[in-house]
Amino acid sequence: MPEVAFWQGNEAIAYGALAAGCRFFGGYPITPSSEIAEIMAEELPKVNGRFIQMEDEIAGMAAVIGASIAGLKSLTATSGPGFSLKQENLGLAYMAEIPVVLVDVMRGGPSTGLPTKIAQQDVMQARWGTHGDHGTICYSPASVQECYDITVKAFNAAERYRQPVLILSDEVLGHMREKVVMKKLDPTQLVNRKRPNVVPEKFIPYLADPKDDLPCMASFGDGYRWHVTGLTHNDWGFPTNNPEEIEKKMKRLMRKIDRFRDDIVEYETAFTDDAEILVLAYGSVARSSLSAVNEARSRGIKAGFFRPVTLWPFPDKEVEKLARKIKTIIVPELNCGQMVLEVERAVHGRSKVVAQSLVDGELFKPDQIFKVIEEVA
Repeated sequence: MPEVAFWQGNEAIAYGALAAGCRFFGGYPITPSSEIAEIMAEELPKVNGRFIQMEDEIAGMAAVIGASIAGLKSLTATSGPGFSLKQENLGLAYMAEIPVVLVDVMRGGPSTGLPTKIAQQDVMQARWGTHGDHGTICYSPASVQECYDITVKAFNAAERYRQPVLILSDEVLGHMREKVVMKKLDPTQLVNRKRPNVVPEKFIPYLADPKDDLPCMASFGDGYRWHVTGLTHNDWGFPTNNPEEIEKKMKRLMRKIDRFRDDIVEYETAFTDDAEILVLAYGSVARSSLSAVNEARSRGIKAGFFRPVTLWPFPDKEVEKLARKIKTIIVPELNCGQMVLEVERAVHGRSKVVAQSLVDGELFKPDQIFKVIEEVA
């Protein structure tokens, strides 16, 4: 029988990471994510894992990159200001193609902002926080159960696509408690990075398989030579100024995600078959939104619900398809309008898009969203 627990979202993320095979945590405590670090500090030694609290968030990101290069599935967790500090080394992980999982339990900003209050102000930072072009995978859970399940998915994706994978949680989700069912994971459900299948003398560290645009990854200490750099590099890992090699590397960083976009993108819908109004929301706001949609339905208003589970890649094709028959899309967010820009881009003017912003540190109440549904109905 599956084990059942009554956890906070932060607890579920920590135990989901352990179930996925995470054996290293490097980070720095910051509200409202600190419970993740606390649990990993207690639990990792029990499974021969390692925990280290670094001097700051920058070093915490560096530590998980190093641990992953050494062969361990690695996790770090933070919140808004810490996420900002991690961006430079996050870019290194994208360029050097190092699989790590980074959890951002969002709070209000900018700067120190609101340490104990909810927000969704890091959506664009997740996509564009580090400079340069790269594919991004970012999940947004909406329940404590999903915090557990998505963390397993995030580690699988990081190992599969050999790059950082982000989880955008939020303060409410991080600290609320719900029932979590932990199904026993079969080893076949866990993904591990591709290892070299040649002798060390024939190993070319960034020579990608054309089937998936991914190179094999050796671990430091295994006897394979591998040069790691944040500079644009050739297949041997050494810096290059050759235009052909530069373009080859950059296009592959994008293509290895773009070509598998349909495998990565996840979303949830309700009542969309006959809907004339669509509420699109993510994270904790999705819960209030679905409640508002249910209320609208009970009053005869043809409202539907769409929740992107992956914020990046954004499910633009799916939203565009719905926009062909939807009159109005309402996008409630705990920011001044970030994901609504992606919705507008996706619908190409086919539907009216209404932004609903809340930035007072509180979570939307269902009746606040229902009021907007009534106004546009």
